[in-house]
Amino acid sequence: MKTLILLISLSCLSVLCHAQQTINGIITHNSLQRSYILYVPASYVAGTPAPLVLNFHGYTSNANDQMVYGDFRAIADTAGFLLVHPMGTLDGSGNTYWNSDWGGTVDDIGFTEALIDSLALSYNINMGRVYSTGMSNGGFMSYTLACSLSNRIAAIASVTGTMNLNQSLTCNPLHPTPVMEIHGTSDATVPYNGMAGSMESIANTLTYWVNYNQNDTGAIVTSVPDINVFDGCIAEHYLYQNGNNGVEVEHYKIISGAHTWPGAPFVLGTTNYDINASLKIWEFFAKYDINGKITSVNQLNKERVLVSLYPNPSNSIINIKMTNGKQGTFRLFDITGKEVMVKEINSGSTQIDVSTYPEGVYTYQLINSSQTFSGKLLVQ
Repeated sequence: MKTLILLISLSCLSVLCHAQQTINGIITHNSLQRSYILYVPASYVAGTPAPLVLNFHGYTSNANDQMVYGDFRAIADTAGFLLVHPMGTLDGSGNTYWNSDWGGTVDDIGFTEALIDSLALSYNINMGRVYSTGMSNGGFMSYTLACSLSNRIAAIASVTGTMNLNQSLTCNPLHPTPVMEIHGTSDATVPYNGMAGSMESIANTLTYWVNYNQNDTGAIVTSVPDINVFDGCIAEHYLYQNGNNGVEVEHYKIISGAHTWPGAPFVLGTTNYDINASLKIWEFFAKYDINGKITSVNQLNKERVLVSLYPNPSNSIINIKMTNGKQGTFRLFDITGKEVMVKEINSGSTQIDVSTYPEGVYTYQLINSSQTFSGKLLVQ
């Protein structure tokens, strides 16, 4: 069951080099040689634990195509997460697939766990912030991991996937699980209303996770601005709030959308360009760790300087408290890495108004004379 071999070919000589790396890796799991493509952003620093995003390809596709089609690389460059694209095996018809309870003997759940452990041997991974997403069969796989490997997965997002019929009867998540589903109503491959004998409807899949997480059963529904009037579809956003541990369930309903990844280049079929699915997924993931919504950040270093930022999330005033520290500089960055605020703060407590900033996930740094503290701030 454990990984036996780890072989990697690097696009530069050291993980310390200041450039992006695309790494083709191989591990052996259950006597099968399995491959993956790892993307290490230039912003990765070995001394700082980085989130990990698993990005699973669809049926008949492959890791390289998913890396390009469901592309997170530019986002990883600024947000600082590691990005891995696992490669599936062949089914009885000779097509690449993920065994998300689709039959066969391949243990893709065990392979995923082995892959996470293997990467953690070479990289500083924040094991509380491992996320899974994927296209179609890769979305099915993400739901399977939420059911059967939830001790390792903080949140999932599915694009054009769903749960298997009656999978909820055997699903065994161990913690409240944030779930995002992005799906077109005209998807002919994984129909929005399900498929008799094999696939749950999107409504049933969302209902399962809303009930499991004890979210509000009534969604907040908003229309996504139709910024691209030539794509043949529009989008609605459904938000189910107030789940246990602060988790939420979100759904982007692509009205008239086909079996496609919104925002992807070179797409055949009606796809939506009012949203970028990859960016929406990362904004969703960034709000959570395996314990639920990231509500506060406390950091203590060897010099016994304690930094607290609260409340987090906030839509008005945040308080920054620095105990035993001296004057410092607070810097705030949006999801693209653009600096949006610089403010000097004093030891003790400082109040900052964030009410004028757009909703989303921000990264902050608090720099004093000897060190830098960093974390995430959610503005609602």
